[in-house]
Amino acid sequence: MDVQKLIKQQVTTHSVVLYMKGTPQFPMCGFSGNAVKILQTLGAKDFFTVDVLSNPEIRQGIKDYATWPTIPQLYINGEF
Repeated sequence: MDVQKLIKQQVTTHSVVLYMKGTPQFPMCGFSGNAVKILQTLGAKDFFTVDVLSNPEIRQGIKDYATWPTIPQLYINGEF
C-alpha cells in the first residue's frame, strides 16, 4: 500500500492517532513521552500510536502528509 494512503487510512479510522518515536511504554524522545503523558492525563486510553522509528517510509511520509517537519504528530478525528 502507498504510504500516503496508509497514513490517511490510519488518521481517518482512529479517533486519536499519535505518530511518535518509540512506543507509549518506551518512548524514544522526550517530546513523544510528553505527548503520551498528556493524552493519558486527559483520559485517553485507546489511542492509536505509530512508531516512526521502526518504519522510515512512515517517518518521512507523515512529515509530507502534514507538511510539518517534526515528530510527534497528533491527529484527533483526522485533524492535525
